[in-house]
Amino acid sequence: MPATSMDQLVSLCKRRGFIFQNADIYGGLQGVYDYGPLGVELKNNLKAAWWRSMVYERDDIEGLDAAILTNQKVLHYSGHEDTFSDPMTDCRKCKGRFRADHIKDGKCPNCGSTDLTEPRPFNLMFKTNIGPVDDGSSFGYLRPETAQAIFTQFKNVVDSTSRKLPFGIAQIGKSFRNEITPRNFIFRVREFEQAELEYFVMPGEDEKWHEIWKEARIKWWEEQGLKREHMNIYTTPKDDLAHYAKACYDIEYQFPHGMEELEGIANRTDYDLGNHTKAQEEMNLTSHCHKNPDSTQKLCIMSDDNKWVVPFVIEPSMGVDRGVLAVMTEAYTEEDLGGGNSRVVLKLKKHLAPIKVAVIPLKKNNEQIMAKCHEIKQNLLKLGIGRVALENTGNIGKAYRRHDEVGTPLCITVDFETIENQPESVTVRDRDTMEQTRVNVADLPNYLRNYFVE
Repeated sequence: MPATSMDQLVSLCKRRGFIFQNADIYGGLQGVYDYGPLGVELKNNLKAAWWRSMVYERDDIEGLDAAILTNQKVLHYSGHEDTFSDPMTDCRKCKGRFRADHIKDGKCPNCGSTDLTEPRPFNLMFKTNIGPVDDGSSFGYLRPETAQAIFTQFKNVVDSTSRKLPFGIAQIGKSFRNEITPRNFIFRVREFEQAELEYFVMPGEDEKWHEIWKEARIKWWEEQGLKREHMNIYTTPKDDLAHYAKACYDIEYQFPHGMEELEGIANRTDYDLGNHTKAQEEMNLTSHCHKNPDSTQKLCIMSDDNKWVVPFVIEPSMGVDRGVLAVMTEAYTEEDLGGGNSRVVLKLKKHLAPIKVAVIPLKKNNEQIMAKCHEIKQNLLKLGIGRVALENTGNIGKAYRRHDEVGTPLCITVDFETIENQPESVTVRDRDTMEQTRVNVADLPNYLRNYFVE
């Protein structure tokens, strides 16, 4: 297992400002977390890496940012209103509530009692009133996934971009699921972020593209620092597939609590576009498509032989919060430095590090040193490499250890030699090797450009 325990990560996250329990001063809100000063940077960097790989580095994918509030009809015709639920069981003794598929040997996981209620459906979607009058006549949902807006905006994207098959639509955003038992820190929560791609292909080519995207996503996670031996590909059995899926691969990762799903890659067939499509007999729709009396559009695309086609969809769907947990798990390292000394270092990939460079004064109250630190920081920010922090604690050893622990790749120390000698120079310390190199201040921009080029 890459990390010793979840406790280590939870402690690090709170101590160093990565992740906090939501509403902690009031006892917290179960299954809801807030990202702190460093956590928001790490999360944004992971999302930026996903967006860059999906949208910027490819010529066949467009982006979308859709609303969270969802029309009830969307989730009715997608099948979520009827199927998006878990069987729930209550323990009459300890009053605990559990998913029925987590009950083993008919015993309560909490207290061991066999006095359990019969399983009953528990809707996972958050329902909300829309409008000024709460009379139940006008309601919607907080979206349980980002995918449905991609499907309902399919025609608008095609019309505005003139895309042809195969092509994709990517989106990153919040989703909400009323989980019965949130658990394992940010692994299973009620408010979370997804990075989803819906990749539209010709019917009959879906199985080929399913394999292509499986391999592409494994490679991407390796580029984020996850070791291949800590991942597993799980093929979902037919009986366990979601209501919309023909087939699904799960990329699993060895989290501190066990091997569990990090990302799903589903073959959704033409289920979604078909169910949201306007009923027209002349369209010769496939078997998955149903006549939809409420839709106003045909969510189809013209093929090369001038026939309307309802595309099949391959969906790589990544949990951003689970991604943050995975890269932190992989990066967390405890090193014995000898002589009774040790250090915790977060060996994040450079592009994911919350702070790219820390500028540290050897003496914090020296006006000349501090002025030079501010000057160097402002010049480095112009490089666009990410966050550059000024670490003004006055203890160089503690500053190094802190930045090791939060994953800062480079620390730049400004000392008396910097301001007294010409040419001006600083000490650059590498996080992983702890090696220190003297670099001229004038050469810093090129030094950092070369360093951060992956």
